Amino acid sequence: MTDLLARRTGTIGHLSLNRPKALHALTLEMCQAMITALSDWAKNDAVEAVIIDHAEGRGFCAGGDIAFLRDSALKDGGASGRRFFHDEYRLNHQLFTYAKPVVAFMDGITMGGGVGIAMPATYRVATENTRFAMPETGIGLFPDVGGGWYLSRLPGRLGQFLALTGARADGAECLWAGLATHYLAADKLAEAKARIAEHPARIAGILAELSATPPPAKIADNAERIARHFASDRLEDILASLEADDSEWAARELATLRTKSPQTCKVALRQLARSAELDDFAANMAMEYRIASRVLTRPDFAEGVRAVIVDKTGDPAWDPATPEGVTDDLLDAIFAPLPDEEEWRPLDAISPSR
Repeated sequence: MTDLLARRTGTIGHLSLNRPKALHALTLEMCQAMITALSDWAKNDAVEAVIIDHAEGRGFCAGGDIAFLRDSALKDGGASGRRFFHDEYRLNHQLFTYAKPVVAFMDGITMGGGVGIAMPATYRVATENTRFAMPETGIGLFPDVGGGWYLSRLPGRLGQFLALTGARADGAECLWAGLATHYLAADKLAEAKARIAEHPARIAGILAELSATPPPAKIADNAERIARHFASDRLEDILASLEADDSEWAARELATLRTKSPQTCKVALRQLARSAELDDFAANMAMEYRIASRVLTRPDFAEGVRAVIVDKTGDPAWDPATPEGVTDDLLDAIFAPLPDEEEWRPLDAISPSR
């Protein structure tokens, strides 16, 4: 079975993720195949737009191939993992700068690497099945694939909240937060894709016509709390703010944060702060590649994947174990430039950043 289905439907280029048993998690080969197809369609005047979805099963895309990345960290010093990040980030940037409209159908689990291929799309369609999250701090990673760019630009410190806690947003919450551009009932997706294939110049109108009114966004009720408690770029300040609040909500979020890697929580806060100051997505991806190259082989990643995914014991032994143990010197080393020949660079023949 082919893990990626790339085909033409009239004037539409259609990419369908096809690893249902892995919730369509991305492999290096899938990323490379998407890059090739997108590059070909970019040069083909007969292709007017691109659709990205999943072929079958639940989940749009659960992320990257975590087992492969952990194996790389443990066996080859992270070399193959860095190759994966390098090409995945090129795909993310290619989509962000793509000159033709891209429609991503986020029907089901949309996490990590799935966020990386959905968020650059011109149109991002959520449904009642959407479960959007960046849960990386729970396994000793950080919200990469452009997460720093997108999350830092959400209002009210919502991005910092999502980055640290890994909270899942449903389709209604994605629309409310601006993570999705449209909300459709899942049973309308086939019609939407068929109509877009027939009339690619009318994508916005077609999605608007088929849009449904979502239920209330539950996260909106906590927007003020999120903005207040997650206001600081210091993890210690956020924890102290939650500790001083005797509400059930604060206790629940504090307990969640206590399970996350202190190292990658601090990485995420610095990442979002720096991303917010950037005006070029390629610069953001170069920064995230530097972080990924270091974090991949730090102790927390292999240990987090072991505890959460491999052994499922839920008892990661983080190193450093406390926020105070994560020094500015350690963060500086994680964010430091790579040797010039190792730095990430985008594909050569792509359109200017929008």
